[in-house]
This record gives sequence, C-alpha cells and structure tokens, in this order.
Amino acid sequence: MNLLEDFELQIMAFDERLRPIAQRPVDITRPGWFERLQAGVPPLEEAGIRKEVEKLLADLIEIYAQGPEEIRITIRRFFSEYRSFAWAAGLSESKTSATGLRQHLILFSMKDQGRDSRDALLALQHLYSEAAGAGIDPALLLREVAGLSSTVNKYGMGSTCDMLLKYCQGV
Repeated sequence: MNLLEDFELQIMAFDERLRPIAQRPVDITRPGWFERLQAGVPPLEEAGIRKEVEKLLADLIEIYAQGPEEIRITIRRFFSEYRSFAWAAGLSESKTSATGLRQHLILFSMKDQGRDSRDALLALQHLYSEAAGAGIDPALLLREVAGLSSTVNKYGMGSTCDMLLKYCQGV
C-alpha cells in the first residue's frame, strides 16, 4: 500500500468516528444556542482522536508542501470527500508564529474552501488578523501557499490561490 492510500484509510476511519458529531443537529431557535456550542467539547477531543489527527495533519502538510501537484490534488480530494473529517480537522499549533501560520495556511489550502467559500474567506480573515496582531507579516507565507493551492474557481468567488494572493496585498 502506498503512503496516500494509508492516509486515506486513516481519514476514512476518522471521518466515521466524527460523522455523528458533525451531523448532530443544533437547534438555533433555542436561546443561548451559540454560547452552548462554543462551550462544548471540540469535536476531535470528543471523538478522542485529537493527537492522531494532528499527527496525520502534520504528515499531510509536509507532503502537500513538498510534493507535486498530483499529490496536492489527491489531498484536496480527501478533504472534499470526507466531509466530517474536513469539518473537524484543525491544528492546536499557534497561528501567531511564522511556523504555525504556515501550517494553518497549508491546511486552509488543503481544505480548498470546503463547502462554502464565504466560510473560507472568514477563516482566512481570522488567520490574517491573528498573524498581523502578533506582528507577523504574512505576505511571504501567503504567496508561498498560494503557489501550492488550487486555481479552480469552485463557487464563483475566486480560487483558493486567488483568495490567498488577495490577502498578500494587505486586505
């Protein structure tokens, strides 16, 4: 079995464990729903797989950044197909260091806007503002990760590459 097949099997198993959490209904008509949601246990911790997922994400980030476009396309497909995994996949690494910001931007690229480009733009805005607030000029990292990202305009709001390049200009 090759490395990408092994990664996909791991993602499939994590996706299965996360699916009940990801698909749990949230009653937004109940007062205080958002506060309860924020106070809840993070999905990776609830599923008991944070450490394993973060290890997998670190491995994926490394080969995504160093590999050819075919590998990046395959990894983006994983995040597209395994929606519960993609929804929950996150890093605990700080975004306020250049290394941490780079990892978060590569994960952003791997997720390739997820299911909604508006959510992706909000996530990118959050990453950018945290980095800027920590005194990091993210322009170089944004350009680097844009070069790894998809140029497909999935939802009519620009490609992931376009989004990252836009933020290089200091939106």
